[in-house]
Amino acid sequence: MEQGIPMFLNQLIRTLEAEHRGTTGEALAISGSSLGEADQQPELGVTAAIHGADLLALGYSINEVVHHYGDLCQAVSDLSIDLNEKFELHEFRTLNRCLDNGIADAVTGFSEHRDLVIADEQALEANERLGFFAHELRNYLHTAMLAIAAIKSGNVGLNGSTGGVLDRSMVGLRGLIDRSLAEVRIGPGMILRRAVFNLANFIGEVQYSFSLEAELLKCNFHVEQTPAILMVDADKDLLFSALGNLLQNAFKFSGKGGVVTLSVGTKDDRIRINVKDSGPGMSMEDTQGIFLPFTQSGTNKSGLGLGLSIARRSVEANDGLLTVESQPGQGCVFTIDLPRRSVTQEDVPNAATVKGRCEDR
Repeated sequence: MEQGIPMFLNQLIRTLEAEHRGTTGEALAISGSSLGEADQQPELGVTAAIHGADLLALGYSINEVVHHYGDLCQAVSDLSIDLNEKFELHEFRTLNRCLDNGIADAVTGFSEHRDLVIADEQALEANERLGFFAHELRNYLHTAMLAIAAIKSGNVGLNGSTGGVLDRSMVGLRGLIDRSLAEVRIGPGMILRRAVFNLANFIGEVQYSFSLEAELLKCNFHVEQTPAILMVDADKDLLFSALGNLLQNAFKFSGKGGVVTLSVGTKDDRIRINVKDSGPGMSMEDTQGIFLPFTQSGTNKSGLGLGLSIARRSVEANDGLLTVESQPGQGCVFTIDLPRRSVTQEDVPNAATVKGRCEDR
């Protein structure tokens, strides 16, 4: 607080004394002009900027910085009444000028340092994410390269356990890249590529893509039949990424011999895509922060802890809602809740085509 009110009062007194002596230049060098124009920043401006930065470091808000000086003005006015001391007009104008300049420079100092703090925090977060991403990417690549080297030696084949290691590495790389692309797509200023598509066909694509991962992890993957008439209006890539993250999470916690169920239901004008796992489940307290970045629950701490956070943002970007229900020992059910797109006449042929494809299977 050394650059705060005591310093300001000293500068105000010296300004008034300089004006009383008629040395206007000296007064302006101390407190500045009413327009804030000067070849170099006045003394009051320098200390006020330091004071603003100090208040930021102490945890004050920008509103409190402004009211800090406002309280001083009120205190001076009240004291003049208590002491029956009257302001001369030019003295009151000087007080107001000093307060205006002090507030302006304190707010500027506060804002500049706050911007620096925010920039540092964002850079630290970006570096942390990049570091985690590079570390996980390197692990997958290293494992894949070892598997390829072993296969090339001729001592092992593609259909053995080494081939399985290579498959797992490729699946992990795909998931890591898909998740990273989704995070970029849902960033500020990015435009969604929305389209109307048939949900049964979409669920079929998801089933095909993630059956290999379930097989590699020896986890049972059950997909219930989706009504062929359901349509959604969304960014397909983001929805695929969100559902993929939920399935990867379900496979991880269900483990070998577990069961993951993917189903679709409807309620009123909403569509609900459910991913149910057979993992250990969570308490109500654990579910509260599960969608926060870098948050991991349970004993399996593999991954970055970003999948569920990105999944939620991807769903919300499509005007949806991602929720979770769980109890210890009961597994988890993650639900993507989306608006249902009404079927028009032009959608009917597409739905019928999908239905025929499902029957052919």
